Amino acid sequence: MPRPSAAQFCLGSFTVVATTVALLAVSGASGVLEVAVLVAFALALGTVVTVLSLSVSARAALTEEAGASPVTAGREYARQR
Repeated sequence: MPRPSAAQFCLGSFTVVATTVALLAVSGASGVLEVAVLVAFALALGTVVTVLSLSVSARAALTEEAGASPVTAGREYARQR
C-alpha cells in the first residue's frame, strides 16, 4: 500500500479534527466515554477519507499510465471501431 502524500495526510487530519469538533458541538457529550466514542468515530472517518483518496489517486495514476486521461477514461468505448 502506498504511503499517503502530504495533501492526503492533511485531508485526513482535517477530517478528524472537523468531525470531532462538529460531533462534540452537536451532541453535547461531557463524559469521558462519550467523548472517546466520538473521537474514535472521527478517527475512523479520517482513516476512511485518507484510504479513499489513496485509491482515487492510484486509479488516476493507472489510467494515465495506460495512456488515457482521467477525463476520457470512461469514454474509451467510443473510440473502438
